[in-house]
Amino acid sequence: MKVTVIGAGNMGSAFVKQLVRAGHQVSVTARDSAKAAQVAAANPGAKAVATVGAAAGADAVVLATGYADALSALRSVGDLQGKVVIDITNPLTADYMGLTLGHSTSAAEEIAKALPGAEVVKGFNTVFASVLAEGAELGKGQKVTVFVASDGARAKQTATELARSIGFDVVDAGGLKNARYLEPLAGLNIYLGYGAGLGTSIAPTWIRKA
Repeated sequence: MKVTVIGAGNMGSAFVKQLVRAGHQVSVTARDSAKAAQVAAANPGAKAVATVGAAAGADAVVLATGYADALSALRSVGDLQGKVVIDITNPLTADYMGLTLGHSTSAAEEIAKALPGAEVVKGFNTVFASVLAEGAELGKGQKVTVFVASDGARAKQTATELARSIGFDVVDAGGLKNARYLEPLAGLNIYLGYGAGLGTSIAPTWIRKA
C-alpha cells in the first residue's frame, strides 16, 4: 500500500519504521523537512517528500501531528478528495492531562467536518509512540489493540489492513462519532502512563475468549 505519513515526531517516525518493515511504500513529510529527511534516512525504503502534493497517489494518509496542527497539516499536502485519512490525534490540554473536546464532538469529527471530501477514520490514538515503535506483541499470544472508527467502509478497511500488517489486533469501534469515546480512552491511557507513573509501555487491549 502507498502511505503518506504527515509528521516526523515520535509517532510519525514509529509509523514509518513499522510500515516500511511491513513492505508498504512509505513517504514522509513534515513542516521541518530536515526532520522528515532524517526519518527517511533511518528507515531505508522510505522517502522524504515535499509537503505540497504529498498526498498525491497515496492509498492512505496518516495524520501524525498534534491536533492543533491537524487541519493546516492536512490542507498543506494537497487534494484529499476521496483520500483515506487516518487520524491518530487527541485534543489534549497543554498539560496532557485533559481533553479540549468531548461529549458532543471529537477531534476526528471536527477534522471530517472541515475536510468533507476526505474519508476520515480514527485509529491508533490509544497507542503510545514507544509501543508503536517496539511492536504490537505483548507475549502469550496477546497483541496491542488498535480501535478503528469511521463512517466509511473503505476507510475503516484500509486502516484495519494497515494495522494488521504491522502486527496489531483490530477492533471495529463503529462510526466516527465513537471517536468521542476513543479520545477519552487515550486520555486515560496518558494519565496511567504519565500521571500514575505506569510508563508508556502500557496500551489498552481487548481480550477475546477463544
